[in-house]
Amino acid sequence: MTYVTTYGAVTYASVSYVTTISLERTAKPRLRGWLHAGAVPATLVGGFVLVALGPTVQARLAAVVYAITSGLLFGVSATYHRGRVSPRVAEVLRRFDHANIYLVIAGTYTPFAVLALDGIARVAVLSVIWAGATVGVLFRVLWLRAPRWLYTALYIGLGWTAVFVMPQLFAGAGVAAGILVLVGGLLYSAGAVVYGLRRPDPSPRWFGFHEVFHAFTIAAYVVQYVAVSLVVYAAV
Repeated sequence: MTYVTTYGAVTYASVSYVTTISLERTAKPRLRGWLHAGAVPATLVGGFVLVALGPTVQARLAAVVYAITSGLLFGVSATYHRGRVSPRVAEVLRRFDHANIYLVIAGTYTPFAVLALDGIARVAVLSVIWAGATVGVLFRVLWLRAPRWLYTALYIGLGWTAVFVMPQLFAGAGVAAGILVLVGGLLYSAGAVVYGLRRPDPSPRWFGFHEVFHAFTIAAYVVQYVAVSLVVYAAV
């Protein structure tokens, strides 16, 4: 008897006691991964500029955290979705592809918490966001088969931590940066909903729901990159 299990980009087929493993790409839209692959160089350049032009040590360090987590998000995603790797490596990449979402949430919050907040608000946001990201990473790495609705809800919940400090954020970062943070959050959330529902799925052969999700991710990153830039360059 033959048992076939499809797992992400990898298909496992067992015949009696013989197991064969092959990469399965035909079921995925042809543009899978290309959006994030294209975002990688832009993210690296943007991160370098942000760090290089930071006016203070504190601003540059906060920008480094943001740049690293953003680069990991797009780099690992592109490698997982487009790379030709062994099934074992693909399994590892899938775990970290999902886990990196928690890291980029924390990495994006870091410049705002460090440079736009102070006192208890700064400590509270940094503590909550990085503790949540740590738990989220462990959750995704150790429980890869968790229900989609559960980890999608956790992404959204952690991402909207800012609602508890919005007055302080607007006061410290400025109205423009605050609005951009909110717009970026809405775009990230819209992408998460698309990912969770698997809809809309405009062209399963070329550009499916996952590509829509990736498009929202890039749009949200661009919007919040501008917000981070405003805060970093205004640091004193």
